Amino acid sequence: MCACRVAVTGATGGIGRRVVGLLAASPDVAQVLVLDQRPRRDLPEKVAEQVVDLRRPDAVVDLSGVDTLVHLPFAASAPRRSQGTLTTVTRNLLAAASAADVRHLVVLSTATVYGAWPNNPVPITEVQPLRPVPEFAYAVGHAEVEQLVVDWVAEVPGRGAAVLRPVTGLAEDGSSWLARALAGGVGVLAPEDDPPAQFVHLDDIASAVEVAWRKRLDGTFNVSPDGWIQGARIRALAGAKPRVRPPAWFTHWVANQRWRFQRGPIPPGLLPYMTYGWLVANDRIKAAGWTPTVTNEQAYVAGTASRWWQLLTPKRRQELALGGAVAVLASGVVAGVLVVRRLLRRTTGSS
Repeated sequence: MCACRVAVTGATGGIGRRVVGLLAASPDVAQVLVLDQRPRRDLPEKVAEQVVDLRRPDAVVDLSGVDTLVHLPFAASAPRRSQGTLTTVTRNLLAAASAADVRHLVVLSTATVYGAWPNNPVPITEVQPLRPVPEFAYAVGHAEVEQLVVDWVAEVPGRGAAVLRPVTGLAEDGSSWLARALAGGVGVLAPEDDPPAQFVHLDDIASAVEVAWRKRLDGTFNVSPDGWIQGARIRALAGAKPRVRPPAWFTHWVANQRWRFQRGPIPPGLLPYMTYGWLVANDRIKAAGWTPTVTNEQAYVAGTASRWWQLLTPKRRQELALGGAVAVLASGVVAGVLVVRRLLRRTTGSS
C-alpha cells in the first residue's frame, strides 16, 4: 500500500463524484482531498475537503503531501464560463502543485479541442494538432489548459501528466451541459445530413481517470467507446422527424441569436460540431489498460432517455415556459383585437 494522497477538482459533478468514489475505494489511496468553493456535508470515509475558490487569482491552495492532482475542468466548466476562467483556475492549481512538489497530474480535457472540420481524419489520433473552432470558447479554453499543462511538465524533470480527451459524456444522472446542448440539436439544428458521432458514459470516463492515476500515465489519451454511431441512427434514437433543412448560414444565425438572448441551448461555435464529424481513436488508452464497458449507442440512450427539452436545466425550462406563456397571452390579445375590429366593422357597415 502506497498510502497515496490524491487531490481532485470538480468533485461535485457527475464525473467528479464517480472519480472520488473510485479513488476512495482503492486500498492504495490514504486520502482523497476535494477542492471546492463550497463546504460539503457528510464526507465519505477517506475523503477530506479544502474550501477554496479556484477562480480567484489570489486563491491559496495547499497541496502538501499530495502525490497526484486530478483536475477536472471538463466536468466543472459551465456553458457561459469564459475560457479565461478555465486558465485562471488551472494556473492557480499548477502554481500550488509546483509549491508542493506534486509530480503527477491527471487532467480531463475534451475531444472538442480537435475541432470540427470537413477535412478531419477518421478517426482522429492523439498526434493530430489541436484545431478548436475559434468561436467555441469551451474548446479553445481547454486547448489553452492543455498548453499550460505541457509547459508545467517541461519546467522540471520527473514531472508527468496524463491529459484525457473524452468525447461527449452522458449518463442517467449527470449529463453535462455540452451533452444536453448536443442532444438538443440532434436531428433539429444540423444544416446538412447529421454526421456520425461518439458518446461515452460517465462511468467509463471516471474509470479512465482512475487508470491514468493508477498507472501514472503520461501524455494525451482519447477516451471513447469502440467505433461510432451513424447520423441516421442517431436521428432514429432521438425520434427526429424528416424535415426541410434551412441554409447553414440561417441555422447558425438563429442559434447564435437565441443564445445571445438566453433563449437557446446552443452556444456560439458549437454548430460545426453538429455539422462535421470529429471521431477519435481509442487505441492508446486501451493499450494502457482501459476498457470501455458501455457502447456509443448505450451511452446515448442512457443519457437521452428523456426528450431534449427535459435535459435542459430547470432555469432554462422555466425561461422557455415563461416565454411560451407570454406567447400564448400575446396570441390571445391579438385574437381579441381582431375580433373587436371585425365587430366594429360590421356595426359600422350596418349603420
